[in-house]
Amino acid sequence: MRLRDKVAIVIGGGQTRGDTIGNGRATAITFARQGAKVLVVDRDLESAQETVSMIEKEGGEAAAARADVTRDEDCAAAVASCVAKWGRVDVLHNNVGIGTGDAGPTHITDEAWDMIFAVNVKGALHTCRHALPVMRKQQSGAIVNVSSIAAVCAVGLLAYKSSKAALNALTHSLATGNAKYGIRVNGIMPGLIDTPMAIEGIAAARGISKETLKAARDERVPLKGGMGVAWDVANAALFLASDEARFITGVILPVDGGQSARIG
Repeated sequence: MRLRDKVAIVIGGGQTRGDTIGNGRATAITFARQGAKVLVVDRDLESAQETVSMIEKEGGEAAAARADVTRDEDCAAAVASCVAKWGRVDVLHNNVGIGTGDAGPTHITDEAWDMIFAVNVKGALHTCRHALPVMRKQQSGAIVNVSSIAAVCAVGLLAYKSSKAALNALTHSLATGNAKYGIRVNGIMPGLIDTPMAIEGIAAARGISKETLKAARDERVPLKGGMGVAWDVANAALFLASDEARFITGVILPVDGGQSARIG
């Protein structure tokens, strides 16, 4: 019960449909299993409610809320609903990210670039903007932003990479600016994870089978066993959100089977 008596908001707690579980849903379930009351927020309310049902079936307490993170008013309403229901916000977990329309510098459109940044960076800004005043009043809180090893590794995803590097910088800035309030802000950089968004989404976009894609991704991971799973990301998030990490802030933690270590 590492989050006993805590209230957590998981942004992106629904997921793309597929054979496996996504990072956001796994994190929401993990937080609930560890004693937290969880507000599951997603643009797809039905998917968020599915996560809530899974938590409730295990005896946990959760509620669902719809929000588009590109809309500041949606994020304000989500945080307000959490405070109205449970009186506080102890953990904010930002798990939303897209790469739709990404391309090289001579092909990417301004619209695609702006949307990727609006979701991946401004979305986290919006949620933090409204959660931070609550946490400052409490003089405590933990924020975990889900970035990507794309931020530091050489990849061809121009806007996605740039946005995740910006999210890392945002995380550092929020950590230093809010430490005096007892608020910790950290990030996670997942590597190749076997999630529906990664496998079903990329396989469909490339016109290849899921099995072919999985085999290729497994080969790129140095650690024996290939890709990670959503529970690996969720467990890292649990640690950073818990009091076990009470002296850790401003950290960007790779969860990638050693893939980003190759840049060292």
